[in-house]
Amino acid sequence: MRPAREANDALARQAREARAPVRLRDLGRVEYRETWQAMRAFTEARGPDTPDELWLVEHPPVFTQGQAGRGEHVHAPGAIPVVATDRGGQVTYHGPGQVVVYTLVDLRRTGFFVRELVRRIEEAVIGTLASHGVAGFRVDGAPGVYVRIAGSPQADPGSDPRFLDRAKIAALGIKVHRGCAYHGVSLNVAMDLSPYSQIDPCGYPGLRTTDLATLGVRRDRQAVGEHLLECLRAQIFPD
Repeated sequence: MRPAREANDALARQAREARAPVRLRDLGRVEYRETWQAMRAFTEARGPDTPDELWLVEHPPVFTQGQAGRGEHVHAPGAIPVVATDRGGQVTYHGPGQVVVYTLVDLRRTGFFVRELVRRIEEAVIGTLASHGVAGFRVDGAPGVYVRIAGSPQADPGSDPRFLDRAKIAALGIKVHRGCAYHGVSLNVAMDLSPYSQIDPCGYPGLRTTDLATLGVRRDRQAVGEHLLECLRAQIFPD
């Protein structure tokens, strides 16, 4: 048994060594549309040896609509642009004070499918929140990360009961093209949450949203973003 185990360990070690390294990029505040186009261009041009990349960004105010997004979930965008994009999911909001990390990952090289990628992204967010004393969790059938809001029932009596006394703090959406994933996750740190009232966040009427600041956690957006970046690297590209 020992020789077989040693052989398996050697193969696993060789696979890790052969894997292209992941590159972390901090792009600062950039427009959503140009970042989306850059992700598409990167994914289209990459080959089997192209290193995976994680992009840390912040966007000016924008609503982004998923590929199957329904117009009725955008109520009153006002001056905030609405961009129809190619990720999964419905409508969400990006704006200053929010951390966004785009995960440009060759799934064929990782050996797992998009559902597992989503789970690992959520786990990275949950770990990031835990490091700041916040308990994040999943809701079945509704990708993203949520927190409990004690004593705050939903205002809309027709809302999904899964979200009773809960608020969403992180949203995610993924697109897979030729076995490679892009788009990623957003985590609300300290932002103006009012634009969420102009949409049904992630397509759920009455879904509450929150951020770390509202939960009483005052942290620098950049520091939270860098921490999330490291958590994502550990989850998606474990040694």
